[in-house]
Amino acid sequence: MRWGRATGMAAMDSFDHILNWKLKRGSHPFPDKDGGSCINEAAIVAAGFSYQPVRAVETMPACFSRPICRLAMLLNDEASDAQRQLLLPFVTRLACADTAKVEWEREVYIAQHLRYRISFQDRLEVLEGALAIGRRADVLATEEVRSRLDVVQQSANARTSVADHLNFSKIKAWLAPTL
Repeated sequence: MRWGRATGMAAMDSFDHILNWKLKRGSHPFPDKDGGSCINEAAIVAAGFSYQPVRAVETMPACFSRPICRLAMLLNDEASDAQRQLLLPFVTRLACADTAKVEWEREVYIAQHLRYRISFQDRLEVLEGALAIGRRADVLATEEVRSRLDVVQQSANARTSVADHLNFSKIKAWLAPTL
């Protein structure tokens, strides 16, 4: 079996410059005026679903790949604030669930490539490689995504979002495998 690498990262480089959204650590009851959510919460809105906090990827809509979203959550929660923003181009690519066989192949690919401690940039490449396996997410128009995220931001009451269950996020980070 061959594992390919997607070229979507290069095509999505400009995405983070036009998106007025800030990714933050942990799950959030509702984003703030600057976005203020994790990557999976932003991905749900970008895909056209109502905003929902994501404490576990199993609660996400069925069109989202569980292994890929689990890796995205891990990267989101372990990254520095600056590194986390490098995940923005992936927001529109997580709704790519496939057959059980393909999801298993993704899970195996991720596990094999995260066995050793690697840099954040290398982990982004693992995410890119996992996204190259199986079905790709539907291509969404940038304006459509921006409009969906803007609606959620404009509905925000708070100026800054606070992670929901901050202690849960800390415990999850403690128990996560060291990369």
